[in-house]
Amino acid sequence: MPIRLGENSYGKQRVRILQVARHADRHDIKELTLGIRLEGDFQSAHSKGDNRKVLPTDTMKNTVYALAKKHPIKSPEEFCLRLADHFLGIIRKSLVCVSKQRKHSGARFSRRKIAPAHLHRCEHEKRTAALAAARKEKTLRAGIDGLVVLKTTGSAFENFLKDEYTTLKEDRNRILATSIRANWLFRENMSEFDSTWHGVRQALLEAFAGHNSESLQHTLYAMGEAVLKKYPGIREIHLSLPNKHYNLSTCRFFTWTIPRRFFCLLMSRTA
Repeated sequence: MPIRLGENSYGKQRVRILQVARHADRHDIKELTLGIRLEGDFQSAHSKGDNRKVLPTDTMKNTVYALAKKHPIKSPEEFCLRLADHFLGIIRKSLVCVSKQRKHSGARFSRRKIAPAHLHRCEHEKRTAALAAARKEKTLRAGIDGLVVLKTTGSAFENFLKDEYTTLKEDRNRILATSIRANWLFRENMSEFDSTWHGVRQALLEAFAGHNSESLQHTLYAMGEAVLKKYPGIREIHLSLPNKHYNLSTCRFFTWTIPRRFFCLLMSRTA
């Protein structure tokens, strides 16, 4: 039986860049972490050691730096498209180029008489983008990861399925907390990436806060529904919400008589 090469790809991961635009009253920072993967006709490289179709991964890294140097980074999505067009333009054989990148979020704050602008990084929340590009088709996704939210009212979990191993008590007024991971697929010819990303983030927060939740699944659906209704340029959205359970602690092992309520944290995942 002949040996046949299966699905394969190669590329460069964790290429990091920091672009700073210095203005009189502030410094604008774009910090990105990128991964690039090429898929295509690399049979001869694997079976014969013929590298004529192989673009070095070191070149991929240099390309990221060069394009970031030549052009200001307007948005992660726009930079992904620029990278993909570049790679598809220099490699003759039809292939797929996948570029992914992550933009670290930050909040600017000022300190009088010390510096015009500083940046404080929010380590957990990140903006993401993923592009799969072939010569005739591009699939572009944007997203957010690590957006931590919590509310202390408007959340219940009752009338759920029970069996002999169920110990969870029904709760009409529980704490609902999660870390939002979302990504959405753009329709063709979408170009307003920055304003859409910020708008989607706000829509997710408003839906989470304002929804009268009967379960995390119930709120997840409401969040996705809110985004799709507001942004017709988005074809679909995927949400993952790990449930951070805060269970009321009675401290029954102490002899205190204190009216305050506090909770202990457990975690599970809802996607």
